Amino acid sequence: MKIDLHTLGPLVALVALVILGAALNSAFLAPANITNVLARSAFIGLIAVGMTFVITAGGLDLSVGSMAAFLAGIAIIAMNAALPTTGLNWGTVLVGMGVAFLGGVAAGYLNGALVTKARIEPFIVTLGTMGIFRSLVTWLADGGTLSLDYGLRTLYRPVYYSGIGWITWPIITFAIVAVLGEWTMRHSRFGRHVEAIGSNDWVARYSAIDVNRMRLLTYVLLGVLVGLAVVLYVPRLGSASGSTGVLWELEAIAAVIIGGTALKGGRGRVWGTVVGVLILSLIDNILNLADLVSPYLNGAIQGVIIVLAVVLQREKRTAEER
Repeated sequence: MKIDLHTLGPLVALVALVILGAALNSAFLAPANITNVLARSAFIGLIAVGMTFVITAGGLDLSVGSMAAFLAGIAIIAMNAALPTTGLNWGTVLVGMGVAFLGGVAAGYLNGALVTKARIEPFIVTLGTMGIFRSLVTWLADGGTLSLDYGLRTLYRPVYYSGIGWITWPIITFAIVAVLGEWTMRHSRFGRHVEAIGSNDWVARYSAIDVNRMRLLTYVLLGVLVGLAVVLYVPRLGSASGSTGVLWELEAIAAVIIGGTALKGGRGRVWGTVVGVLILSLIDNILNLADLVSPYLNGAIQGVIIVLAVVLQREKRTAEER
């Protein structure tokens, strides 16, 4: 039986990082630290699951970090505006959640429509909307920070900090979405169509697949998952600003590529994306605990990882062609 090292590589790297972290700092395997790592992974993980479908279909979205900041901002504004009318209760919080989800659907549809209907390259479209969303939230905050009412924040906090035992709601939500995402990619018609489109969209068209509709749906799905990530993120800090979600798009794309999803589309691995998210979070956590390098270099390290992952993918593709 031949072992595919390219497939097992991310799992091997994950195990190696766990061993390294435990060896460098005894606090690494403490329940509090594990919870922190997994909860931090949940936000990027939810977005990365959606990004897996977009990239598998041959697309790309650079706007997810800015989109998250914008959705967090309008959700906070909506809750603060509704508070005098609806009062300090979960109904007000649900207003904010609804705004985040609907905003995610609208933002995802905007990106998808520009790509599929206006026929603009995904890189250009999402580069543009990245600037638009970031500028809008900065404008709404008047260059500062949008803060949730203190009473609402106190009411909302359990969505991030509570859960079942030490497993918080963000971790549980990420796990459920990851399982559903993997099942959808592997066993549903939608997943098969997404992979077919990414492999060869002309062949997919001749196979009676509505290519534009499927690609549009991947962007809408990503927008919904960004909205879900925002719903879980807002109670953590209770604020949003122009700096919220910076580099989230880099982390999400890095996780997808590390996990084995083909950058050019056609092959998607949601389970690999989950492993990629955990790898990035563990690297960040180990660097902080061991104080090996400045935390300001985390973005540089993630960039190097993306380049290496793409190089490995290219080598695998070359070997397969031979």
